[in-house]
Amino acid sequence: MQCYTELTPPTAVTHSLSLPFTSAQSNNLVVAKASLLQIFTTKPVSAELDKAQNAQLQSSRAIDNYDSRANDDDGLEASFLGGDSVLVRSDRSNYTKLVLVAEFSLAGTIIGLARIKSQKSASGGEALLLAFRDAKMSMVEWDPQKHSINTTSIHYYEQDDLQGSPWAAPLSNYVNFLAADTGSRCAALKFGKRSLAIIQFKGAEEDVDMDDWDEELDGPRPVKELSTTLSNGASNDTKTPNSTSFVLRLPNLDPSLIHPVHFAFLHEYREPTFGILSSTTSPSLVLGRKDQLTYMVFTLDIQQKASTTILSVNGLPQDLFRVIALPAPVGGALLVGTNELIHIDQSGKSHGVGVNPFAKQVTTFTLADQCDLNLRLEGCEIEVLSAENGEFLIVLNDGCLVLLTFRVDGRIVSGLSLRLIAPEAGGSIIPTCVTTLSRLSKTCLFAGSECGDSLVIGWTRKQSQAGRRKSRLYDPSLDLDMDDEDMEDMEDDDDLYGEGAPTQQPLHSAGTPGSKTGELIFRIHDRLVSIAPIQGFALGQAFSLDNEEQKNQVGVTSDLNLVCACGRGNAGSLAVINRQIQPKVIGHFEFPEARGFWTMAAQKPIPKSLQGDKGATSMGAEYDTSAQYDRFMIVSKIDLDGYETSDVYALTGAGFEALTGTEFDPAAGFTIEAGTMGNHMRIIQVLKTAVHCYDGDFGLTQILPMLDEETGVEPRVDSASIADPFILLVRDDSSVFIAKIDKNLELEELEKEDMALSSTKWATGCLYDDRTGMFAAAQTDRGTKAGENIMMFLLSRAGALHVYALPNLSKAVYVAEGLPFVPPILSANYAARRGTAKETIKEILVADLGDMTSSYPYLIVRHDNNDVTIYHPFRTLPGPTQELSTSLQFQKLSNPTLANSTDEMVDDEDDEVLRTPSMRRCENIAGYSTVFIPGNSPSFILRSSKTQPKVLGLQGDGVRGMSPFHTEGCERGFIYADSKGVARVSQIPIRNHTYAEIGMALRKVPLNVDVHSISYHPPSGTFVVGCDTLEPFELPKEDDYHKEWQLEKDLTFKPTAERGLLKLVNPSSWTVIDTIELEPCETIMCIETLNLEVSESTNERKQLIAVGTAVSRGEDLPIRGRVLVYDVVTVIPEPGKPETNKKLKRVAKEDIPRGAVTALSEIGTQGLMLVAQGQKCMVRGLKEDGTLPPVAFMDMSCYVTTVRELRGAGLCLMADAVKGIWFTGYTEEPYKMVLFGKSSTKLEVVTTDFLPDGDELLIVACDSDGGIHVLQFDPEHPKSLQGHLLLHRTTFSGGAHPPTRSMLLPRTLPVGSDYYDQLQQVNGATNGTTNGDASDSIHPPPSIILFSSPTGALSTLVPLSEPQYRRLSFLTGQLLSSLQHYAGLNPKDYRAPAAQGAVVGRLPPGVDAGMGRSIVDGALLARWNELPAGRRAEIAGRVGFAGGVDEVRDVLREVLGASGLEYL
Repeated sequence: MQCYTELTPPTAVTHSLSLPFTSAQSNNLVVAKASLLQIFTTKPVSAELDKAQNAQLQSSRAIDNYDSRANDDDGLEASFLGGDSVLVRSDRSNYTKLVLVAEFSLAGTIIGLARIKSQKSASGGEALLLAFRDAKMSMVEWDPQKHSINTTSIHYYEQDDLQGSPWAAPLSNYVNFLAADTGSRCAALKFGKRSLAIIQFKGAEEDVDMDDWDEELDGPRPVKELSTTLSNGASNDTKTPNSTSFVLRLPNLDPSLIHPVHFAFLHEYREPTFGILSSTTSPSLVLGRKDQLTYMVFTLDIQQKASTTILSVNGLPQDLFRVIALPAPVGGALLVGTNELIHIDQSGKSHGVGVNPFAKQVTTFTLADQCDLNLRLEGCEIEVLSAENGEFLIVLNDGCLVLLTFRVDGRIVSGLSLRLIAPEAGGSIIPTCVTTLSRLSKTCLFAGSECGDSLVIGWTRKQSQAGRRKSRLYDPSLDLDMDDEDMEDMEDDDDLYGEGAPTQQPLHSAGTPGSKTGELIFRIHDRLVSIAPIQGFALGQAFSLDNEEQKNQVGVTSDLNLVCACGRGNAGSLAVINRQIQPKVIGHFEFPEARGFWTMAAQKPIPKSLQGDKGATSMGAEYDTSAQYDRFMIVSKIDLDGYETSDVYALTGAGFEALTGTEFDPAAGFTIEAGTMGNHMRIIQVLKTAVHCYDGDFGLTQILPMLDEETGVEPRVDSASIADPFILLVRDDSSVFIAKIDKNLELEELEKEDMALSSTKWATGCLYDDRTGMFAAAQTDRGTKAGENIMMFLLSRAGALHVYALPNLSKAVYVAEGLPFVPPILSANYAARRGTAKETIKEILVADLGDMTSSYPYLIVRHDNNDVTIYHPFRTLPGPTQELSTSLQFQKLSNPTLANSTDEMVDDEDDEVLRTPSMRRCENIAGYSTVFIPGNSPSFILRSSKTQPKVLGLQGDGVRGMSPFHTEGCERGFIYADSKGVARVSQIPIRNHTYAEIGMALRKVPLNVDVHSISYHPPSGTFVVGCDTLEPFELPKEDDYHKEWQLEKDLTFKPTAERGLLKLVNPSSWTVIDTIELEPCETIMCIETLNLEVSESTNERKQLIAVGTAVSRGEDLPIRGRVLVYDVVTVIPEPGKPETNKKLKRVAKEDIPRGAVTALSEIGTQGLMLVAQGQKCMVRGLKEDGTLPPVAFMDMSCYVTTVRELRGAGLCLMADAVKGIWFTGYTEEPYKMVLFGKSSTKLEVVTTDFLPDGDELLIVACDSDGGIHVLQFDPEHPKSLQGHLLLHRTTFSGGAHPPTRSMLLPRTLPVGSDYYDQLQQVNGATNGTTNGDASDSIHPPPSIILFSSPTGALSTLVPLSEPQYRRLSFLTGQLLSSLQHYAGLNPKDYRAPAAQGAVVGRLPPGVDAGMGRSIVDGALLARWNELPAGRRAEIAGRVGFAGGVDEVRDVLREVLGASGLEYL
C-alpha cells in the first residue's frame, strides 16, 4: 500500500477574525487556512525602521543608523548625544506587524469563525467558535496553563434524520456558513438545504442580569431569583459554556423561507435578531424574472424556541447574495448584489445605489445612479473603516479599493455613495481578490486571500493645512478621548506634510467633523506569503550566466528546482521551491585543516592620547563596535598529522589574511570557543586547558589555567558559553567553571555558593542574555538591557535542568528533572514513572529565534542522534511576583525533521576521534536570529515573526565548523567548512526569498499576470509559462446568422474574456525574455514539453513545446481548439541583457474545428503525441510541413482533464471530468488504441497518474471531492469481467487540500531501505537473475507522486513495502489514541472517503478489492516526535519494530517529508 504525506502547510487564507483571545487586553487575529488555525498578535514597528530593513536586510548601516531614542521624547532629553551620533527621524508612524502566537493543524476543513464573549474563560479573553464542513462546530478557548487551545464544546449535525428528503445531496454540496449574535447570546449555523442549528450561550443571561437597568426610569431593581433559565433540562453547571443546541427548519420560521441566500445577526437589539435574504423561487427558475428576493428580520426567543417577524421587504433584486450587519450609528443591514448595494435600516426603510449599467436592467428597485463607476461586485468583501463617519471599505474581485460612505443625519441614513480610491492613494495595493477582511485597529485591517499574499493594510488621513494649523492650537491639558491609534493618526499626518514639532500634538478624534474631510491614503504594513492556488508545476534546473558565480555554487545547489505557477490575477507568480537552503557563495577555497571558526568585532585599545573626557568624543568609528564589521577570525585546526593548533586572521573587505606580529600563540592548542567580553574590549579564547584573554589588537592580557588548586588535577574543557560579562566552562570531569570579567577587564572565578554546583556532575550548559525578561523574577513589558539579566542553564548527568540567575550562585531559581523524557510540557513538578525510557541529550542551548520584527527565546535540545527538540518557554501566571518554579513552563513544538544517520557523514582521512561541533547561536544572519546545527545534517533553525521555528537543512555536505561572517564584502553572512575540506563564505539569499513560511526554501518571482500552466524545456534551460489577461469581449461582427448581435456593439460596460499569453522565462535571472500573444478569446489549456520526431526521413527527435488552446467566443458559438508547437531558438541578446538570448519559434499549428485541446502527452516510441481534443483522444505526428496529421483515435465521453502515458510502454490513462478513467493501450504496428478497462462512470476525475510498485502497476485518480482513489487493472480477478472493470484498492481523502495537479517522479531511497530491498527481490525474481544492473534496465525506478492543491499545500504519495505498511498502519492507530486532537476532531474520520450512499447513483470507483486496507496517513506519523520518550519506546515495542525507537525513526525518515525528493 501507500503513505500520503503533506510536504508543506496550506498558505491560502480562507477566514479571519479579530478578537481578544489570549487575554482580555490582547489584540489577536485568528487566521484559518483551510485546515490550519493560526493565532497572531499585533506589534507596532517604526515605519522608518521597517523601510530600512526592507530596503536592504543585509546592510548593517541602514539598520544601525536607526536609534530607538528617535521615537522616544524622554530619551531625546535624557540621553547624551555624542558628536558622531546622528538620530535619523524621517517617519514617526508605526507599521502594524503580525507575530504568531500559536498554530494548530486541525482534522477538518474550516468554513466559518465567530467570536463569543465568554464569562469564565481561563485566559479572560473571548472564546472562538469554529464551524467545519459537514455541519460540525467546536468552541475553543485559550488555555494559559498549556499555552494552547482548549475545546469546551462540540456540536455536530450530520445525522441522517436531519438531512430531510432522501434525495438530498450531501452536506458538502451546500453552502454552509456560520453567524454569531453580536451580543454573544447565540450562534447559528446554516447547513444543508434549509436547516439552522442554534446554540445558546450562557452569556445570554445578560438580559436577566439587567446590566442596563435604570432605577430612575424602570423602578427598583428586582431581586434576582436563584432558578436558572436554561431549557431542555440542561444543567446550570458552570463547566458547560452553553446549553443544549437545537435545529430549526427555516420554513418553520416563515413558509416563504424556501431558498435561503444568506443571513446575518444584526446590531442593537435586546434579543438575538437576524436578517435573512431568501426567495420562494428556485435559483434555476429565475431567468426572465425580476425582483424575486425577500429580506426578512426575525427576533428569536431562544428559551421558547419561538420567533417574531419584525419587518419584511419584498421585490429585491435577484442578484443579491450577501447580508452584512452594520454597527451603530449606521445600523441596519447592507445587502450586497453583483450590480448594486442596498441598505435597509431597522424600520425597513431602504436606500440603494447601482454601480454599473446592468443595475437598471436587472431590477425595478429604486436605486441611486452611480452606474458610471462600472464596478463588478461579485466576490467583493466589505469592512468597517470608521463607523462614526459611516465609512466602509470595499475590496473588489480584482483587488481595487472602493470607499463606501453613508450619509447619516442623527440616527437616520439618508443615502450612500461610492468612490474609487485612486492608485496614487493606494487603491491598487491589493493585486487580486480577497476572501476575508478583519479590522485590527482604528487604522489598519487584515485582508486575507486565497489567490495571493494576504496583507495587513493601514491607512492615514491627508488633512488640509488649515485643519492642521488649527489642531496645533489645541490645548493638550484638555481631557480628550485620545487613544494610541489616534496618536498614530497624528504621526502619520506629520509624515505626509513635513516635520512637525518634536512633541506629540493631538488632532481631532475620529468622531469629530474635522477628521472626516481627510483623504485616505492606504499602504501595506505586513504580508503573509502564499503560494496558493498552485495551478501547475514543473521540475527544472536554474543556472547562472556568470561562470565565476556558477563555480562558486558548485556543491551547494540542488540538481533540480520545483517551480510552481501560483496565484490569480495580478498576483500571478512563479514559486521556486527547494528542500534546503541554497547559500549564495561569495567565495570558496580549500581549507582541509579547519575545524571551527569564530569571528568577532573587537574594539581596538584606546591610545592614551585619546583617553580622557575631551578625547572620548573625538574617537573615530574604528573604536565603536555597534556599527562595525567583524575584524578578526580565530580558526581551530587539525593538520594531517593530527596536531591541534589555532590561528587568527584579520578580516578584510574581500576575504581574510593571516595576522602576524601579535601575542596570539597558535601552538597553544585547539580552540573550543571564542568571543568578546568587557563590552568588546577583550577577546576571549577558550582552549582545552586554559582561557586566554587578549586586548583588541591581540595583546595577551591574562591566562586562566584549568587547574584545581586543591587536588592538582587539570580538567580539560569540553564546552564553553560566553555572555558578557560572564563565561561558563563545562569540563571533562563534569565540573563547571563560571567567571566574570570585572571593571579592570580581568576574569575572576565566581564562588559556587550552592553546594549542588560543586557536587553535581554536569553534562552540558549554556549562558543566555535574557533581554525579553522571560526568565526574570519580575516580568516587565519593556524588557531589559544587554548584560543585565544573564541566565545560566545547566543540564546534569542525571538529566535535571538547573537555571541560575547570574551572578547569584547561591540557589537555582528553577529546576526541572524531566528533560530527558522530552515531555510535551516541561515544568518544575514534572515526574515520570520509574523505568520510563529516556533520550540521551548531547547538548542544550537557549537562544533567541526570530527576525527583525520579533525574536523570542527557545530551549533547543540536541540528542545523540543529532535530532533536535525545540521548547517554547512561557509563563502560566503573569504577574510581577510569581516565582519561576511555579510559573515557568516549556512547551514542546512539533518538529518532524529527522537528521541523517551519523554513519552517513564523510569521515576525515586521519584517525582523529570524530568530535561533533556545538550548535552555534547567530544573532543576525540575513536578518534572522538563528541557530546553526553543524555535523552530518547541517541545518539552520529559522523563525520569522509569522511562523513557528523550522529546521531547514543547508545544501551540501556535512559541516565541521561555522561562524557568522559580517564584512563589507559579505554583509550578515556566514563562513563554514564542509566535510570535504572546502570553506565557503556565504550569505542566505533574502531578496524575494522566505524559508520558515512553508518549511522549505521559497523564492517568489512575480509575473503580475494570471498564470495557470508551466513546463520546462531542457535543451534551452528555460521555462514556458501559460498566462491569461482579461480583455473586453465583443460578439463576432461577421456572423450572418445572428443579426441581433449588431445591436450590442454600442455596449459601454462589456464583459471580459481571457486571452492567452505564452511567456518564456530564463531561470538564470528569473525574468521574462519573450512573450507571444495568442488570438483574441484564445486561452491556453495545457503546456507540455514533448520529445517529437521532426523528420520522417532521418527520424530525428527534438524536445519541443506543445501548447493546447481553446477559442471560446461566447456560448452561442462552438468552442474550437488549436495545437501549437514551438521550439526555443538562440538569438542575439539585447545589449546589457545576456539572458535574453532565447526566443520562441513556432514550428507547427493545427486547428481543431470542434472541441478544445485540454490535455497533451507523449505516446509510443516513434515520437508521436496524444492530443485530447473535445470528445476524442487522437494520436498525431509532426510533419516537416508544420501539420499534425492523426494516426489513431479513441472516442471519449465528455471532457478529458488529463492524459498520461507510462513512458515507453504504450499504456495510457485518460481521465474524464464526469465519466471516470479509461485505461488504454497503444500499438504502432498497426496504429490503433485499445480500451483495456474503465472505472465507474460516475467518477469526476480532476487528475490521474500511474504509480509503478515493483511488479504491480497501480492507477491513482483524484476526484472533485478531494478523494484519492487507488485502482488496478487485473484481468484475472473474477469480478473485473476480464479486466473491463478496474479494481478499486482503496480510497483516501485529501481533506481540505484536494489534489488538482499530479506528477510521477523518481524516488530517492536511503541505503538499507526495506522498500528498496523488496524491489530488488521482485526484479531479481522476475528476471531470473540477481544482477542489479540488468533488473534496473527493465524495471522502472522507485516512484513517487507529487500532488498540489488550491490551498497551496504540496503532498506526496509513496509506495510501501508490506512490512512497512503493516507496522506503520499499527503505528497510526497508536498515535491516534495517544496524541491530542484539537477542536475534538477525529483524524481517522477526516481521512475517510465521502459516504458512498449519500448521493443517488454514486457508485464505488471500481470493483471493490480493498480488503479493508487504507492509505497510511503521514500527517499523523509526522507528529511522532510530539510524544514523550517513554511513550515512544512503549509504542515502538508494541507495534513490532524490533530495533525500537531508532528503527521507527529510520522508517519515518524514509517515507516522510521530501526525503524521496532529494534532488530538489
